[in-house]
Amino acid sequence: MLLSFRFANHRSFRDEHQLNLTPVYSDAIQTDESAPNALQVVGVFGANASGKSNCLGALASMREMVVESDRAVEPGVGLSREPFRLDPESSSQPSRYVVDLALAGVRHTYGFQIDDDGVREEWLYHYPLGRRRRVFERDGDVFAWGEESGRRSDLEQIAGITAPTALFLSTVARFGHSRPDPDPTNPQPLHDTYRWFLLTGQRADPGAWLTALDGGGGFDTVEGRRLVVGLLQAADVGIVDMVVSFGPDDEGSAWLESPARGMRDRVRRAAARALHPPRVQFAHQGPHGTAMLGLQDQSTGTQRLLTLGLQTAAMLRSGASMLIDEIDASLHPILTAKLISLFRSPEANPLGSQLIFTSHDAALLGTLDAEEILRRDEIWFVEKDDEGASSLFPLTDFKPRKEGENRQRRYLNGNYGAVPDLSTYLFEQALAARGPVDGEATD
Repeated sequence: MLLSFRFANHRSFRDEHQLNLTPVYSDAIQTDESAPNALQVVGVFGANASGKSNCLGALASMREMVVESDRAVEPGVGLSREPFRLDPESSSQPSRYVVDLALAGVRHTYGFQIDDDGVREEWLYHYPLGRRRRVFERDGDVFAWGEESGRRSDLEQIAGITAPTALFLSTVARFGHSRPDPDPTNPQPLHDTYRWFLLTGQRADPGAWLTALDGGGGFDTVEGRRLVVGLLQAADVGIVDMVVSFGPDDEGSAWLESPARGMRDRVRRAAARALHPPRVQFAHQGPHGTAMLGLQDQSTGTQRLLTLGLQTAAMLRSGASMLIDEIDASLHPILTAKLISLFRSPEANPLGSQLIFTSHDAALLGTLDAEEILRRDEIWFVEKDDEGASSLFPLTDFKPRKEGENRQRRYLNGNYGAVPDLSTYLFEQALAARGPVDGEATD
């Protein structure tokens, strides 16, 4: 899980800033006292164009670099990056990205520094006994290895074929002996770190998910269906259940839904699905019972909620971190609170998945059913200064009021900053200057 993320010189962020997911208060849930602890949910709030999306985008860019840099190498072509461009001096400086992770109960620190020409620095450390141990360090094309890096001869060969514009972590994952799942008894810092980036997901284009949904994809587990149905019921969109059928007579559906136990089962399953593609239908409550409707009969809002539910189910199954920019664009605040509760629930989230989102919906700073939607240490703000540079800071920088704290009202009143500085005069001047519209009466 993610403990913290530091970044500098990325889009509207000129200086280094840190998104810290380490709990501030002692009542945070800790399942393993010996392992580093992290928040399951963090929300970033701010005005339009303040830099909220750039904050999440920096982490997404780091992930893309880790996963894709070894495949995106073009001879003689430098790196494509997005530095702070409002200051010519800053735009020529390198960009820096660093994460602190808890992997199999052990802290890892991975980071790199890049400029337009390529990777300037890269490093990975881990702390198996609470003390820092080097896995590798890179300065340009010069590498240094730690005692627990693995077979040094193999790493040196991979380092030798690592392009100047590619990360070593990407290259070793491609050419090294990677494994699909972590093994706590035999930790491999390089592959375990890469796997965290690989699993971390953003809210994707709903089109691809809806295409898969229309073919029954995404509902291969009972837990996934239960989660999606729960979100739909909470949304009060009229859906009370969903059914996946596998043919006119629904014959063999139990076999198709059962776990594949070998290559023969997987081949038979693929053949059965090709012969009888699954169909998803939704049970809507009507005046005379339930009526079954297909995906094409659902509203756009319901389809968006479905895709978000599918992606959430996938993240909870894998224990990965989920990034959602402008969560309020898809969900009502009550549904967002429901989604947050899923990531906080040990039953729904046994693997410790994390939700990191941006929003400008002040309702999420308040309460629901007398319970806080977000804890104080789960709330961060972004604002932009007079030079166009964004800054990131937590609500915990502000002392709570003794008599009680109405965060929603205080935020809208500007007590925390990170709100738009509106000019009523300029709005009125813009309207006055527009002139009469065709067909509009004038005095």
